[in-house]
Amino acid sequence: MCVAEQFGIPTRPISQEEAKAAIEYAIAYCRNLPRDWSAWKGLLRAADHFASAFGSETARVVQRTFKTPDLSYFRAESRRHPLYPLSTMDADDPRPHTLVVAPTGAGKTDFLLRRCRGRVFYTLPFQASINAMFDRIREAIRKTTGTDDLDVRLQHATARLKVKDNKVEQTLQPLIGASVKVLTPHQMASIVFGTSGYESVMLDLRGADIILDEIHTYTDWAGAMVYALIEALLRLHCRIHVGTATMPSALYQRIANLLGGPEKVYQVQLPKKILETFHRHTAFREPNDPQAVRDILEKAFAAGERVLLIYNTVKAAQEAYGQWKEIFPDVETLLIHSRFRRKDRYHIENRLIADFNNREKSQFSPCLVISTQVVEVSLDISFDRMITECAPLDALIQRFGRINRVRNEQTIGTTKPVHVLEPKDPYLPYKKEILERSFAQLPCGEVLREAEIQQKIDAVYPEVTLKEIEAHLLLTPEGYKLDRLAHRPKSIILDTLEIDSATCILEADRQAYIDGSWAERIELEIPVNWKTLAGTRAKINYEQLREIGSYPFVIPQDEAEHQEMGLLFREHSHIL
Repeated sequence: MCVAEQFGIPTRPISQEEAKAAIEYAIAYCRNLPRDWSAWKGLLRAADHFASAFGSETARVVQRTFKTPDLSYFRAESRRHPLYPLSTMDADDPRPHTLVVAPTGAGKTDFLLRRCRGRVFYTLPFQASINAMFDRIREAIRKTTGTDDLDVRLQHATARLKVKDNKVEQTLQPLIGASVKVLTPHQMASIVFGTSGYESVMLDLRGADIILDEIHTYTDWAGAMVYALIEALLRLHCRIHVGTATMPSALYQRIANLLGGPEKVYQVQLPKKILETFHRHTAFREPNDPQAVRDILEKAFAAGERVLLIYNTVKAAQEAYGQWKEIFPDVETLLIHSRFRRKDRYHIENRLIADFNNREKSQFSPCLVISTQVVEVSLDISFDRMITECAPLDALIQRFGRINRVRNEQTIGTTKPVHVLEPKDPYLPYKKEILERSFAQLPCGEVLREAEIQQKIDAVYPEVTLKEIEAHLLLTPEGYKLDRLAHRPKSIILDTLEIDSATCILEADRQAYIDGSWAERIELEIPVNWKTLAGTRAKINYEQLREIGSYPFVIPQDEAEHQEMGLLFREHSHIL
């Protein structure tokens, strides 16, 4: 019996010739479609995913979707305070778009959210900052509404770990219709490149408020992608709100013009008089040698300080962790970087915030956190002193934001030390000339003056050149490049942005990965740069699970060691 009859639809027999004609008509119809995107295809795909996820519960759960969030918490009079100058500024300007440049602690997050009028997509570059922002927004809306029935979601590889006790919330995370979704711009990249499922993403984003926070972190390929993303979002009639602590003037003007200039963009920057109240750091240029670092650490620990030590590569951070833990065995030490199992990384981030950032618990008790760039953006931690390898100046300013972050009447006018180590080979992952220009712009033993940062940033980046990616874009000034109903393989994003990533798992997790569900496998995966893995594989022939999950490479490493150090590549007594 045919499916149509089950739904009470009258049917009749058809001939082979009639069926052939119908197929040929359908093929011809598809071939003659204009180059455009299909909202109907996006709706069909989104509905299919929703129904597959919730089955008989779909009708109930779908009632939660596409609701405008209650953001009145961020507009409350109690949130206004002179200490946070953006909180006292009017956010009701009628222009649809926003450009805000303000230092950490000025109230930028509240201001950007006060600018929103519809559903919100809040983007940040790093997983740790995404988790923190998700918690912050969800708790604010909960306080306002007095209910846990919220549709605030986050989207990244380990998002389900954040809501693992709530099956509905777990399932909702990647689906369309959230009131607020916190994610990275890369997770919206399908609308730029036209990869599988892009129509559903476009349907989800259409007409929404999009916050692009800390946009300074996107350079070269990623910067070009974000610029193209803004173009695509404008076509979808989105309201776009860009916020950053630092942005080269050349890039600022380019984005302002793209958004429509002064008639369309509410542009906010703090006056020099207010910026003068944000001096929080005394900068020191230091020689790049272990003895210089040891001298600084000894002084800091004797004073009971909490120190943040940042390296530019995972390998350097791991080596430093072993070195400094041996030299200072009585100092509580934590290592955080990207090369942990995703479930371990999640717990480390929680420990960083709950234990090492607990100012009451750690008062007069020295501690050391060794990290890579993963702590740069929007992570609400405030340490007493920083030592960091040299990075581009905009990244350094973000790193400094984790030191003396708390802003109150007692902290205004006080500074804490940030020590920057002189650039030396190897310079990766940055460019030598950018590091040298950045290091030269730092004061030595003097206050880093907030009002002078823009001038220093422009000296490091006198011009901004974005990579040319037009050949890969879905949308060009002439219109859409793909036929309606067509899409590109997802690999184009990795290829275009030069994201050369591989997946590893521990040998101890091999069977659990083989037997596990998709969600269980995600927790066990360790993301690794392919070039790093390839260099190791030249010496060690790691097994690869070629037909399972993300085709991970199996790395022999003790699990306890991994939980402390992250993934280490070295030869063991037996190799699979």
